[in-house]
This record gives sequence, structure tokens and C-alpha cells, in this order.
Amino acid sequence: MASDIIAITGVTGVVGSRVASLLGDRSLRLVARDPSRVPGGLEGEIVAGSYGDEASMTEALTGASTLFLVSGREDKDRLEQHRRAVTSAVSAGVARIVYLSFLGAGPDATFTLARQHYHTEQFIRDSGARFVFLRDSLYTDFVPYFAGEEGVIRGPAGNGRVSLVTRDDIAEVAAAVLISSDHDGTTVDVTGPEAITMAETAERLGSFIGRPIRYQDETVEQAYASRAVYKAPDWEVEGWVTSYLAIANDEMEKVSGSVEALTGHPAQTLEDYLTAHPESFRHLLT
Repeated sequence: MASDIIAITGVTGVVGSRVASLLGDRSLRLVARDPSRVPGGLEGEIVAGSYGDEASMTEALTGASTLFLVSGREDKDRLEQHRRAVTSAVSAGVARIVYLSFLGAGPDATFTLARQHYHTEQFIRDSGARFVFLRDSLYTDFVPYFAGEEGVIRGPAGNGRVSLVTRDDIAEVAAAVLISSDHDGTTVDVTGPEAITMAETAERLGSFIGRPIRYQDETVEQAYASRAVYKAPDWEVEGWVTSYLAIANDEMEKVSGSVEALTGHPAQTLEDYLTAHPESFRHLLT
């Protein structure tokens, strides 16, 4: 008889831990590279497993029937790590994979990470496991940090629009999908309730917190130059810049109704998120 254990990765992060919390009354396997970092209060068996280590992942997933696969942390080898994670799941006998992908994932996507998500989806399709791909839009949660202490959001997004979605809403959608087979074999776009420009995003953020926040459009060259100060690896900077370019190319403007359909409540607006998470913009008030 098949196991009903749901394995959840990314449990040291916001989405994975939130999903685990929502599903706390079920049989869970909480998979973490460093089990000591798993938040307290989560129910389930905590096991060690690393995407890049097929042996540890296979052992961690053995006995589970469903896997919630959260994309790995940004890394130059992330796609290979995803491939190994999928291989491990198949070796462990996992029958179903729910993968947290990205809106507009495709081989020619402007956003470099959206291309990685597409190829990971292909790994899963080729594995023979049943699947659901949750393609979420850009996180609303990141908006206050786009601005920085100087109150300026900079990037080459032009007048493109983005359907920002909160990680809380994504987690609720994931939890609903994990306990139902209704969406097996499908791709579910997970977005906020509207698509807005970065200029509108900045204005609304500023209006909410009570100080001017503005958007400064950049050329591609200016975007790379303004981020050089962080001395980040080239692949990481390319990801930052191309995320804005994808907005400019209208690759993140799609609005879906999946949050309300699967959770029973409307997707959160930017203001909803800021109201619920005042800690997110505290650095902008000093």
C-alpha cells in the first residue's frame, strides 16, 4: 500500500516552512540540508538531505509518496542540483512531485532563472512522476527591499507590469494542491490580484509608509553598473537585471485567479502584505 507521506523541501525558508505549518496535521517529512535550522514548532520527521547529494536525498525521500520541491537557492550549479533532486526522488519511489516554478518559465524566457525553472520542469516530465507545476510571479515580499534605505527602486523594467504575489498566498496554494490530486498533470500560474508597473509599485509603497519612494528606470548598462558595488558573481547579477527586463517585456504581467480558487480568499495586494508585515519596511523609516 502506497505511503501517504508528503516530503517538503525548503523548510528552512519562508514558503517551505509555511507549507509545513499549514499541513501540520498530516504525515510530513521535512527535508533540510541543515536540520538544525528547521524552525521550531513544525510537526513532522526532520531529515537531512541536499539537492546536490543524490545519496542523501534518496535516503531522505524514501517512503514518501509526494514531494514538494522548492527551487534551490541561487547558485551557478542550481540546474544540476535540481536534476539530481529529481533523480533522487525517482530513485526513492516518489510518485508525485509538486514543483515551485516561476511565471513564464520557458527556454527563451528573458529572466535567466525562469529558463532554469523550465528545464527543471522538463526533468520532472521526463522522470515519469505525476506532477504539478506552480508558476509563481515575483514575490511581493521583496518590494520594500528593492527600494533600499535611499527610497529608490532602480531597474530596467520600463513601463512593464508585474503581478506581484505574496509568499503566504503561494504557500496556501501549494498546501491545497499537495493534498488533492485534482491538478495533477497541470501548470498553475500563481499571481497577485493585479499587474502594476514598478513606478506604481514605488508610489504605492511610499504612500503606505508615509515617505516618498520613486522608481528610476535604467538602461541595461546602467543596471549592471549600479549593481557592481555588491561584487556579486556575474550569474547572480544577470539574474537581478534580467528579472527587471522580463517585466519590461511583459513576461510577468499575467494575472490568474488561482489563489482565490484554491484558498477561498482573494490574493493579497501590496497594501495587504505591508499591513500584515510591518517589519518588511522598517528599514525605510529610519
